[in-house]
Amino acid sequence: MTEPRWIDVAGPAGNLKALTWGPPDAPIALCLHGFPDTAYGWRKIAPRLVESGWRVVAPFMRGYAPSTIPLDGSYHIGAVMDDALRVRSAAGGTERDVVIGHDWGALAATGLAAMPDSPFAKAVIMSVPPPAAFRPFGRIADRGSLIRRLPRQLLRSWYIMYFQLPWLPERSASWIVPRLWRRWSPGYRAEQDLRHVDAAIGTPQSWRAALGTYRATIRNTRPPARYAELNRLPNEAPILPSLYLHGRDDGCMTPDFTHWVEKVLPAGSEAAIVEHAGHFLQLEQPDKVADLVLAFIGSAG
Repeated sequence: MTEPRWIDVAGPAGNLKALTWGPPDAPIALCLHGFPDTAYGWRKIAPRLVESGWRVVAPFMRGYAPSTIPLDGSYHIGAVMDDALRVRSAAGGTERDVVIGHDWGALAATGLAAMPDSPFAKAVIMSVPPPAAFRPFGRIADRGSLIRRLPRQLLRSWYIMYFQLPWLPERSASWIVPRLWRRWSPGYRAEQDLRHVDAAIGTPQSWRAALGTYRATIRNTRPPARYAELNRLPNEAPILPSLYLHGRDDGCMTPDFTHWVEKVLPAGSEAAIVEHAGHFLQLEQPDKVADLVLAFIGSAG
């Protein structure tokens, strides 16, 4: 397969760069990465999608080089969704497009799947459950079983609260990024991915941008008006047919939550746990993940 091409997307808040594989007139599989990852995280499943007639478009999140630091300073999920919509439009969207999101990209994909007028036909959500699976907490099925899982999950999520501290997280990139990859995807050799991550968020300014999404979410800061409505949507249940995938060995978030995710997905949706895969399942088991994704979204050819 040939090397990816580049797409440049200019906007009022800054410029975005995206990788693209496949024919320029094909339906788009818009692939949204998370933390600490880059658009290159889709490189292993992109060939399979292209073989089935899709055009893969994978933007670098705002603040992740070569995308620029956003001028409006917003790292809300609504801003990430707005960026995704702009990239799709610039790439020449079709009525058959799908969105595929991992980690923070999964939350953005959840929001795009909850849009009443979403431009996408289907969504694939990976490794981070839709928040609606756990709300309202008092009416969740099997609530006792969920409560028993929360203490261990809170321990896994220690880094989220760590990122809220002043100045210390800004000095932690050199050790925390490789540690998270080791913990989240045990046994996976991430050397190439870590090089891509360092190029994207290895500078102090870009590292602060990467932390910004955690801080905007946990602190519940008000997004700019442009993103306010979009920012509400990730908390809603998807209305598009959605595929949820989670790695069995995920050290970031337990795959047990898949049980509750299935209950909030609309008709025509599916959920699966991928064996022998951790958090970065699209890199660890690309053929298995591609098989599941293509069985759900079908061929675009």
